[in-house]
Amino acid sequence: MKFLALLLALFLGLKAEVMLLKEYNDENLSGWYASEKYDGIRAIWDGKNLKSRNDKIINAPKWWLKDFPSFAIDGELWSERGEFEFISSVVSSFDDKGWENIKFMIFDVPNASGNLLERLDILREFLKQNPNKFIKIIEQKKLNSNEDAFAFLDDITNGGGEGVVVRNANAPYKKGRSGEILKLKKFKDSECKVVKLQSGKGKFKGLLGSLICVDIFSNVEFKIGSGFSDE
Repeated sequence: MKFLALLLALFLGLKAEVMLLKEYNDENLSGWYASEKYDGIRAIWDGKNLKSRNDKIINAPKWWLKDFPSFAIDGELWSERGEFEFISSVVSSFDDKGWENIKFMIFDVPNASGNLLERLDILREFLKQNPNKFIKIIEQKKLNSNEDAFAFLDDITNGGGEGVVVRNANAPYKKGRSGEILKLKKFKDSECKVVKLQSGKGKFKGLLGSLICVDIFSNVEFKIGSGFSDE
């Protein structure tokens, strides 16, 4: 995991208040839908405020949030492929700089009824009447087989993308990790919880020395002690 992502997790929180992905594990994906997995920052608009997955307010500018819908939408704050560090710095800052480049890539409308496509149609109809250059609905591609999913994964990664999300479109939106929405990548990754901050030694006394983390899937504890700047 990127070091900056760890610090951002501390800032935005780790508790799951939104639907979260599980790893693909040879499930039959026929009839499911696939979309690009954007390497950005997860966020949810609750109809009044933009929040992190831990229900903490994200300091987005008022002009950026202007004309957002009165209902909840769930997605990823994103700019371009390969710009995770830029996105993280914008989202964690307390000024407006950089927000003009951030788009809210939407993959669900949590409180709406119907299947995934029907839920997204509610937002699509809203945007027809209320155009918004910062809100984009993520394209969903229907899969006829697992081979389709891996071919789509090749297309995304060959273009510099991170991976693919595959979903059972008939499943309702559910908070927490769900086997109805899976991540498919060329390599496996994980998530961890920072459980302790350790002070530095010597000339780094009084500064951050290392992080003690626990992998949320395996519960294995490990230390990250490099990659920090003096700042």
